[in-house]
Amino acid sequence: MKKEITPKDRKMKSRLDAFERLLNIMDDLRAGCPWDKEQTMESLRHLTIEEVYELSDAILDKDMDGIKNELGDLMLHLVFYAKIGSETGDFDMEDVLDGIAEKLIYRHPHIYGDVEVSGPDEVKDNWEKLKLKEGKKSVLEGVPQSMPPLVKAYRIQEKVKGVGFEWEYSRQVWDKVQEEMAELNHEVESGGDKEKMEDELGDLLFALVNYSRYIGVNPEDALERTNKKFIRRFQFIETESAKDGKNIQDMTLEEMDVYWDEAKGLEY
Repeated sequence: MKKEITPKDRKMKSRLDAFERLLNIMDDLRAGCPWDKEQTMESLRHLTIEEVYELSDAILDKDMDGIKNELGDLMLHLVFYAKIGSETGDFDMEDVLDGIAEKLIYRHPHIYGDVEVSGPDEVKDNWEKLKLKEGKKSVLEGVPQSMPPLVKAYRIQEKVKGVGFEWEYSRQVWDKVQEEMAELNHEVESGGDKEKMEDELGDLLFALVNYSRYIGVNPEDALERTNKKFIRRFQFIETESAKDGKNIQDMTLEEMDVYWDEAKGLEY
């Protein structure tokens, strides 16, 4: 008896066909396009990082079309790396997909085994403990050295939390923030050298990142939203003052503040 094809089956075939189409296009480009033929993993690296940041921008802007397009660009890079890996005989796309599938199964024993969890926090904690069982000597081995410092601080704190290195209450973390702020202020007021002030400022930033986790705010997202907000408001000052025949370079801070407050009133 012929098996009935369900809507789920058709959707699965459609997804597989789309992925196969991209793989075939990558084969064509690698064989026939002068630019694609000369690319290496090293030459693609900085372009991949750029694509990730473009995806990040689209996510923060809630631009769904942008997210879709940037995911496509990033997917192209993943396929490109796998293609190069297959040419060197180190790995291919099948190896990549099988590898991540096995990792996900192993690190989700509450789905593929008999482990019970109370919620997402316990899932994250178990994830870090399982990574240590895989032979990693440090829970921090998985933090990339080239990761931007703000993101790196957040990931470091998340990872050590997974093995219990964590404050019990958010108030304790806020007290630490105030302690670090006082120490920085002491160095500044006492005319401390630049290196000491840098150390204290680093401690303060690290403590603020830690506090952000306790209140459920991603510090990188928060800072980038503020960056975008500042840019919008400052550009409002530039455009509106120009309409009034003023040169921003000749304006006082008080004059610029008038436009800044207007921008805030317009929810810029």
